[in-house]
Amino acid sequence: MISEPATGAQMIQNQPDWEISDGLTGYDFALAKMQNRATAIREGNAEELVWLVQHPPLYTEGTSAKAADLQDANRFPTFKAGRGGQWTYHGPGQRVAYVMLDLTRPHGSVPARDVRCYVAGLERWAIETLKEFGVTGQVRQGRVGIWVDRPDGREEKIGAIGVRVSRWVTWHGLALNIAPELSHFNGIIPCGITEHGVTSLHALGVEAGMNEVDAALKHNWNKIFG
Repeated sequence: MISEPATGAQMIQNQPDWEISDGLTGYDFALAKMQNRATAIREGNAEELVWLVQHPPLYTEGTSAKAADLQDANRFPTFKAGRGGQWTYHGPGQRVAYVMLDLTRPHGSVPARDVRCYVAGLERWAIETLKEFGVTGQVRQGRVGIWVDRPDGREEKIGAIGVRVSRWVTWHGLALNIAPELSHFNGIIPCGITEHGVTSLHALGVEAGMNEVDAALKHNWNKIFG
């Protein structure tokens, strides 16, 4: 039996909404918006969403975070994120992509109801995006996130991933370091890892702007999730 090709309407239905917020988005507002959107998606009252934001300087605490890894509690506001993972910094110059998808259905190469493959999909999405700027992102066994090798042999993290899945609807997502103030990471032990540092596109000599990164993220979305 030969199946009929998808119609234009069907193809559009499988694409999430995309939203880019100007300025700096407060973290409490972001949490509330993600929760509300995830509920609406689950109830069939809203489309899936990829939401791109920047936050003011802050630290977020994942469900596996250790109190001792917050080394400067007075430096920036801290928030309980409700996502997996440990401590993470967010701030200007970092592109945060919040992804709200219904995992009861497949998305491109990510099968339905497979959280591990979904997280791997976020990693591949970041890696494909970095390729457009001549940066080779890599994953490491036992370390969620995106890493780069420096010429002197150092490994540094350029992208963090932390997700939550509520009744098969995802929220939270990916943070890519474009041009943040890297010293701001010093107030925490990022993701509980002490032996490796953090980096950014600008620290690697790539003078890409946020708009260029946003375009690359959207361009590469369908390679993984389309």
